[in-house]
Amino acid sequence: MGVWWIVVVAILAHTASAAVREYHWEVEYKFGFPDCKEGMVMAVNGQFPGPTIHALAGDTIVVHLTNKLATEGLVIHWHGIRQLGSPWADGAAGITQCAITPGDTFTYKFTVDKPGTHFYHGHYGMQRSAGLYGSLIIDAAKGKREPLRYDGEFNLLLSDWWHESILSQELGLSSKPMRWIGEAQSILINGRGQFNCSLAAQFSNATAQFSNTSLPMCKFRKGDQCAPQRLHVEPNKTYRIRLASTTGLASLNFAVQGHKLVVVEADGNYITPFTTTDIDIYSGESYSVLLTTDQNPSQNYWISIGVRGRKPKTPPALTVLHYLTAPSSQPPSSPPPETPRWNDFERSKNFSKKIFSAMGSPPPPRKFKKRLILLNTQNMIDGATKWALNNVSLVVPSTPYLGAVKYKLKKGFERKSPPVSFPVDYDIMNPPRNRNTTRGNGIYVFPFNVTVDVILQNANGLDANASEIHPWHLHGHDFWVLGYGEGKFRAGVDEKTYNLKNPPLRNTVALYPYGWTALRFVTDNPGVWFFHCHIEPHLHMGMGVVFAEGVNRIGKIPDEALGCGLTKHFLMNRNNS
Repeated sequence: MGVWWIVVVAILAHTASAAVREYHWEVEYKFGFPDCKEGMVMAVNGQFPGPTIHALAGDTIVVHLTNKLATEGLVIHWHGIRQLGSPWADGAAGITQCAITPGDTFTYKFTVDKPGTHFYHGHYGMQRSAGLYGSLIIDAAKGKREPLRYDGEFNLLLSDWWHESILSQELGLSSKPMRWIGEAQSILINGRGQFNCSLAAQFSNATAQFSNTSLPMCKFRKGDQCAPQRLHVEPNKTYRIRLASTTGLASLNFAVQGHKLVVVEADGNYITPFTTTDIDIYSGESYSVLLTTDQNPSQNYWISIGVRGRKPKTPPALTVLHYLTAPSSQPPSSPPPETPRWNDFERSKNFSKKIFSAMGSPPPPRKFKKRLILLNTQNMIDGATKWALNNVSLVVPSTPYLGAVKYKLKKGFERKSPPVSFPVDYDIMNPPRNRNTTRGNGIYVFPFNVTVDVILQNANGLDANASEIHPWHLHGHDFWVLGYGEGKFRAGVDEKTYNLKNPPLRNTVALYPYGWTALRFVTDNPGVWFFHCHIEPHLHMGMGVVFAEGVNRIGKIPDEALGCGLTKHFLMNRNNS
């Protein structure tokens, strides 16, 4: 009786402290000037980027999402939220729900269980690249304190921007031969960038490598949508800067002129703090850094965000760290920080290898029960360029996997699982001898509460001497990053190099050229979860797999999530019987 009463009191106390935060959103296109050039953007309630959600750990988020697009479906993925007990609210079209049809409304309802820096974005077609994204910031629960001390904070949502529409990009990627989307025209900070001018035009070398002609100095009028948002700071204070990358293609590098950065959070998990001059951030990743304003208080300083991992044809995004003791109109006195060389991958790897979990973080299980080794390759299907895993290029079916699995539908997707590995004699250092691949929509099915290792193996693409960085994102989970390696993964050998003491917990991880990345997670979240490259065109071209786990434990799914494909007919028959 006493124990029961303690449990009841604890539940009531939690309920009293947690809040329900409810939003009514409408998504539609509007004209905007993200980089000082007019174009169509996807807006939420007229805002681009979408509204920032602020919540406390333990709160329930309710979003009534209305699709006011004329001809496109719509979903929103809550990136970094594990959706414990609410897999149907994950927001992955064809995986956990049907796309919301024009004119319809769908309600997302989920609990945010721990503090962290996250974001949300479209997950239907390439709508993320059209501007459908916003920040999702979770602070510590009421009465709890974070293990960080700072005087103020800023939130920077980073993205890349094209002048070509996403529908045109999608058509080009599906064409025979493929028409590649090219590099972005601009990098945006909180939806703002400058395409046809430069904040640093007075420094002749600042944009020379990106343009055949010198860009003029930017001149903004009051209310210009592309004017940069400056970060206003007081001297001798410590500020938390939250960074999240929702880029469609670009890997980025973040630096603040003259200031050190102390990295304290990665993908919503605290890490062992370390100091650096700059940060590499890949699509799908988020970080928090602490910056102390200990420089000359009579000066202002550049904030620079440049392209890494790809030959940069896009100028860095710039804004200013403005010391309130300096004139606001005074530009920094020297050129912006120079972005590290785009293909210095050793520098990138060294940064990744500095990230360790914070003291007190849960350690990974010592051994795995299941293992997948996923070979990332670029291939062809009937003249179309595709990306594949173990020679299968994913095609998401019209019936959401979650409904097909929950209701044990015999059709809807291939019941045979994709390969769990690839041939041992595959040469990862050269273009594939067999350039062809196959389409598929089979999934990997795991029992509940087993430990799974995933080895991501990179390889050469279709062209010689070409292997790309792929940031891989897992829905529904955090995973431990056990290690990185060069060349082909050697089973029975490379496991000895794993970090089992303090590996970081992440939801997105980089796979570097010609190497492998090892991660581990526990199948303790019943549902169906997408695992995919977070580069928009790569996912569009088939670079993903699907995990189902604990399928007999999946709870009730709202009928509204599954009103398409075979689940629509199943639900109609069930409700009429």
